[in-house]
Parts: sequence; C-alpha cells; structure tokens
Amino acid sequence: MIEAVLFDLDGTLLDIDLQVFLREYFDALGPALSGVLGVPTDAVLDAVMQATAAMCAPHEGQTNMSVFNEAFTAATGTRIDAPDVLDAIETFYRVTFPSLRSTHGPRPGAEECVATARALGLRTALATNPIFPRVAIVERLRWAGLETGSFDHLTSYETSEACKPLPRYFRQIAEDLGVPAESCLMVGDDPILDMAAADVGMQTFYVGDAPGVSSRWTGSLADLSGLLTRIV
Repeated sequence: MIEAVLFDLDGTLLDIDLQVFLREYFDALGPALSGVLGVPTDAVLDAVMQATAAMCAPHEGQTNMSVFNEAFTAATGTRIDAPDVLDAIETFYRVTFPSLRSTHGPRPGAEECVATARALGLRTALATNPIFPRVAIVERLRWAGLETGSFDHLTSYETSEACKPLPRYFRQIAEDLGVPAESCLMVGDDPILDMAAADVGMQTFYVGDAPGVSSRWTGSLADLSGLLTRIV
C-alpha cells in the first residue's frame, strides 16, 4: 500500500540540463564568495567541491550544512558562517541565483502528477539531493511551476543528515513523513541516486530514459498519475 510519494526535482519535475546548470551555478558562486572571503575564486570552488564531497559521505547525526561548513572552513581557513559571509550568500541566492533559470521549466505532467497524489490523500515529499540550501531548492521548485505548499516535506542541506543514494537519506524522509519506508514510492530519473530507494524497501518509479533500469514501474509522469489513480 502506498501512503507517500517522494518526487525528485532535477530531471523529474524540473526539465533541466543539470551539467549546464551546475557549471553556470559555480561560475556565479565562485566570484560572489571570493570577494567577501578574500580567497581566490579557484580556491573557493575547490573548497566547495571538497565540502560537497564531505556532505555526500556518511555522517549520521550531523546535518549536511554542518558538515559542509566544517569542511569548507578546514579547506580555506575562513568560516563560511560568519555574519558578513552569510549576508553575501543570502544576496547571491536572492538576486543572482534566480537569473540562472535560463530555459529550465516544468517537465510535462509535473504539476498534474503532484496534484493527483495530493488529491488521493497521499503524503508528498520533494526528495531532491540536499546539497543546496532551502532557498535554492525553493527557487528551482518555482522553475518547475510548483510551490512548497504542494509538499509535506522538502529535503535541504539545513535539515538532511545524508545525501542520495545513502539509505539514511531515504529512511529520514520516511521518518519525517511518519510512514514506513515500504509504503513510500520514490519517483526519479536517476538510475543510481533515485532508484537506490529500493534498498530500504521503498517502491520505485523510473521516469528517465536509460535502458535496463531496475525499477518497480517505468514511464512518464502522466503514466504515474494514472498508476496512482488505479492503485490507491
């Protein structure tokens, strides 16, 4: 029995070329942090990558943000959570980050699929990889034509204690939703990061285009809407 649906964001609800987006993101973030930190741009970006890798390693009991901050400080000798740095980061996400939208927009059927799950009384979670702060995730959610009110839970680096594809990531979402992992359906386009939900007993629905992916169901978001209507 399905009680909750977990939706990946990038490539699932949001039509985005993630590699292009990340390149543009880092090209904008580096200079924004370099000036306020007094650290060369290349060194800033190296520290960001090291800190991101630290977030992706197991660290149960610590939030991703805490791990990121510690690793970034160790790499640069400069605290990223100092007040003036936090002000610069806030300005970056409020002013610069929205300009990175470019042609990114909703995947066909995204809004309808989430609405169907909600109408059927299912719990919903935005299960994006929590390597970004909440403000960046909420902005990209807008690019997908959706709002936070469509979800009972949203993963971000402020509150998550793991990243995909670690089992702790998926178990924490189930705990936060208050449902057994076995009653969750993970919807995503990444064969490794998203379909790993099956390792904790979740059911899976693959919306990508890679051949031979192991998943309980495969199809489009429109197919998912129909499936939910039939099985709930």
